[in-house]
Parts: sequence; structure tokens; C-alpha cells
Amino acid sequence: MTKILHSNEALALREITKKFRSESGLEVVALDRVSLVLKEGEFLSVVGPSGCGKSTLINIIAGLTDGYEGERLINGEKVSGTHYDIGMVFQEESNFPWRTTLQNVAFGLEVAGTPRKEREEIARHLIHMIGLDGFEDVYPAELSGGMRQRVALARTLAVKPKILLLDEPFGALDEQTRILLGDQLLRIWEELKQTTLLVTHSITEAVQLSTRVALMTYRPGRIRAVIDVDLPRPRSSDVVASEEFGRLTGRIWKELRTEASRGLTHDEEELRRRTHVSH
Repeated sequence: MTKILHSNEALALREITKKFRSESGLEVVALDRVSLVLKEGEFLSVVGPSGCGKSTLINIIAGLTDGYEGERLINGEKVSGTHYDIGMVFQEESNFPWRTTLQNVAFGLEVAGTPRKEREEIARHLIHMIGLDGFEDVYPAELSGGMRQRVALARTLAVKPKILLLDEPFGALDEQTRILLGDQLLRIWEELKQTTLLVTHSITEAVQLSTRVALMTYRPGRIRAVIDVDLPRPRSSDVVASEEFGRLTGRIWKELRTEASRGLTHDEEELRRRTHVSH
């Protein structure tokens, strides 16, 4: 397979367009000629208003959605479908309720045939990294939402994907908890240097964690801008209180405000239309 490699590109999207057919039969353009590059070892966040195509985009990157135009390249190779270099943590609950924390984290290694002693050593190390020492034998129902998402993260990391995709893993949590869990995620990223892409609604979360933030327009989703986050590293949640952090979040909100307003207006008009039709 021919490689098209451009200086340390772990993943590249070239002119990705994705269209759907609505329930009424109308064609909807979810993504329109999206091009994006994820460099090796960087942490890139994608932020945009509801309806901008963020979930469609990350599912295309993960190989879970097909039928799109354009190219997806991993390490310079054109690929389709799922890929062994990619691991993904979903927003929805994804732990097995009948397995303990240790068993959940070791699941992928078990499927891969890793000997029990080795996979348990790896799982225990990752459980320590996510700050859940002492919860190895606890079942998901006994854990908080944030703890369950950390287990899901550790399970994905256990199989050592080169590219880690995070689809709003802390989206259901309150802002304070998200900021604190961001600290742990930063420590893990600093240790593993894993190429990471996060999809999030939270500007605060994106700036806290990322090396760059890609901003998307309201539907059809396009890349409006990519902003460098030049805050010092190693980084912790203390950075949230800094003047530079406020400047960056303000800049991103200024870019996104128009797009968010467009989305809100569209939703209100659609609701009025449906209400009128039903009557």
C-alpha cells in the first residue's frame, strides 16, 4: 500500500464529506470537506456547537462510520474500517457489569491471549495510573460515574493503541469533576505520550488538556479554525485560574459564538415547524 506521509502525521483526514438522508427524505450534509491532521504525540480537541458533526467525525476516524467522501490516513496509509492502531473511549457506559475493575481493564488483553499474570500486572499498573488503587475487586455498579469512565479509559489504554479517541468521556459529569479528572488524564498523557483526539462541548476542558483545539462550524460541519494552546507543560488544573487560560477560552468562545447562535436558531425554527405541522 502506498504511503503518503507528511512529517510525523499520526492521522490525517483529507476532504471528508458525509451526507445523511433525513426521515423526511431530505439530504443533510453533516460534514463538508473536513481536513485535519493529528501529529504524533499531540493532544488535539475538537469543539463545536450541537449538530456540527463532531460525533460523525470521530466515528469516521474510528472506522465506525462509512459511506463518506475523502480519505482517512493512519501513519500515511489510506485505510477504511476499524484499525488496530486506534482505541476509543465512548461517552456511554461501556464497562461489563459482571466484571470487576481489574477484569474490565484486563478484558482486551484477555481477548488478545495475553497470559493471565502479565495482563493482571498491566491492569494493576493502569488502575494505579487512574487513581483507583483499592478498587480492583469492585464491580461497576459500586463505582461513581467518573470512576467508571476512568476504568473504561484504562481498559482502552491496556491494549496500547497508538491513537486514542475520546468521545466526551466526562460529558455526563459536573464541571468540577471534569476539571479534576482532566488532571489525571493529563498525567496519563504526559507518561504515555499517546496521540490523542478529544471531542467535547466544553471549551474549558479543551484548553485545559490540549496542544491544539479545532473549532467546527454548525451544520454542515467544517473546520472554522485551529488554535494553538501554548500554555506551559507539565500542566495541571491550576492553569484554569490563569490569565492566559481566560484569554484562550475567550478567544475560542468568540469564534464559536456565531456558530452556536446559528444552531440555536435552527433548532427553534425546526421545533416551531414541527409544532405547526402537528396541529
